[in-house]
Amino acid sequence: MVILLTGCNAYKKMVYVQNAGTAVSYTDSIQSVIPDPTLKIGDLLTITVNSNTPESSTPFNLPLIPGGENMNLYTVKYSSAGMASYQNYLIDVEGNITFPILGKIHASGMTKIGLYNYLKNKIYPFYIKDEPIISIRYANYKVSVLGEVVRPGVFNIQNEKISIFEAIALAGDLSVFGKRDNVLLIRENANGKRETLRIDLRDKKLIDSPYFFLQQNDVLYVQPNEPKSRASFFSTAETLSISMVGTLISLATLIINIK
Repeated sequence: MVILLTGCNAYKKMVYVQNAGTAVSYTDSIQSVIPDPTLKIGDLLTITVNSNTPESSTPFNLPLIPGGENMNLYTVKYSSAGMASYQNYLIDVEGNITFPILGKIHASGMTKIGLYNYLKNKIYPFYIKDEPIISIRYANYKVSVLGEVVRPGVFNIQNEKISIFEAIALAGDLSVFGKRDNVLLIRENANGKRETLRIDLRDKKLIDSPYFFLQQNDVLYVQPNEPKSRASFFSTAETLSISMVGTLISLATLIINIK
């Protein structure tokens, strides 16, 4: 009885963000498409503008920064050969970036396609007579996986597209102690508000749901099952002590019965 009560207490002490999140509901409708991520406060973007007349597009690009091993957070390193790279745009706490010539742009809440169209409509044909080529990429697209997985960590995603199973694969899959029917997804929207969702990895409907593909800065937490929590609560010495006490109680019971 003592062990069972202690195990329940251990589970409550070990699991993160308890009672957070609601179970997601799936539908049998059409398959969800790969989402175009919504830009959020804190996102770091690489934006380049090119055209057939380079001199007309140059003013819309931030100055190049020499490459090398000592590059700071706000640069992107395209090769290990020390090539130069463009500075990045950090979406500030007000949701804005400051773009050359155009000034402040409220980027938070836009998708990349939305920002692309906005920039194109502002630049062409007023500043550049031929249609420009605008490239927008995340410099810090990442997802985090923690809890009962083999290799928990933060993973940078180069192609800006990752499914929930790909993220788990990067983390080495769930351990045998991970709860597969109750994975917590923490997601932040464009306004900075976080939502928590509980996902059952065993449900086949997950593949066609909006939660199959993760978004920028998503966090997956795989909580441990109750046996793992109970086992982690006891040290080796405590386990040995409990075993000895159990043995002594058994011997005492046997002696009393013999008498």
